[in-house]
Amino acid sequence: MNSDLIIKKFEELFKKNPLLIRSPGRINLIGEHTDYNDGFVFPAAINKEIHFAVAKNDINRFRFYALDLHESFEMKVEDLSKSDTSWANYILGVAAQYKKAGYELEGVDCVFGGDIPLGAGLSSSAAIENGFAFALKEILKAPVSKIQMIKMAQKAEHEYAGVMCGIMDQFASMTGKKDHAIKLDCRSLDFEYANIDLHGYEILLVNTNVKHELASSEYNTRRAECETGVQILQKYDNNITALRDVSLSLLQEHREEIDPIVYKRCEFVIKENLRVEDAFSALAKDDIKSLGALMFQSHEGLRDDYDVSCKELDLLFDMAKKSNDVIGSRMMGGGFGGCTINIVKKEKMNLFSESIKNEYAKITGLEPEIYSVKITDGTGLI
Repeated sequence: MNSDLIIKKFEELFKKNPLLIRSPGRINLIGEHTDYNDGFVFPAAINKEIHFAVAKNDINRFRFYALDLHESFEMKVEDLSKSDTSWANYILGVAAQYKKAGYELEGVDCVFGGDIPLGAGLSSSAAIENGFAFALKEILKAPVSKIQMIKMAQKAEHEYAGVMCGIMDQFASMTGKKDHAIKLDCRSLDFEYANIDLHGYEILLVNTNVKHELASSEYNTRRAECETGVQILQKYDNNITALRDVSLSLLQEHREEIDPIVYKRCEFVIKENLRVEDAFSALAKDDIKSLGALMFQSHEGLRDDYDVSCKELDLLFDMAKKSNDVIGSRMMGGGFGGCTINIVKKEKMNLFSESIKNEYAKITGLEPEIYSVKITDGTGLI
């Protein structure tokens, strides 16, 4: 991502020099549908980013310009509230969190844009929220920590964008570290970094370019199924508050009491949490191939036990698994569309990409988008 166009537009609109901030999107190596079960996830920030040019103004107004949409938005600071402009709400929501925290807001000019593909599940919304949270910290000289900004960004999405997201996206974007993944405990927010040396492999994302309507309704159903399992198992251990607290042996012991579908859902979550732990251990031993094997297992569980995959994701997964040049692949995100994440031999990336494009287009009639990504630092100044 190059900031030149953003700086140029800012200077053209506001006639002054801006502060520059970058805020990355994220991937999740493994740990899907574990976050709302108080479990573990294993994300990393990536070099698909939103860049911001910001500065104070003396007219007590928010003046925003979304470069990629060629749209502007303006609001008086004292009128701060949700707007009918959906993209502005991600930014206004962050300002509202600073106001709630007792900070006196000032007028801000902002131009932003980036290269995070929309709808690919790479968390462009979290990158926008984090970037503006960081911008306000600098402008207001607010003594807020990264964790405070992460929580403000998440609340902004809940309250102004109306999306009840977990905390992983904002956390990964804000705390990312170059060449490291983050093992995050979604209950305590404790985290550890794991160094990633890809040893001649690259991370390749393949976007199905589909999003099936089932996604939101099935997400709510999965949450309810997990909660049903927890309610049954709490009878045997009152320390259980989420599937995070349930061992595989306890689940297996009470299999007969649990609806078969609910059992499959619970078993997947428990095993997926264990896979995150195993992935962290694999990287600690510099064992990238074991990480890849765990990714294959994760997809199979998401497909067969959690039932959140779709034919397009499965097609991409099957093509990747058959390839001798791929050591790991899985669907990434909530499911029913979005991307697969793949670990591919660097010197075979172009060949693999062409093969995937051709075969996927032939079977589905759709053109997949393919992105090579590198793991980068989290939100900060440029």
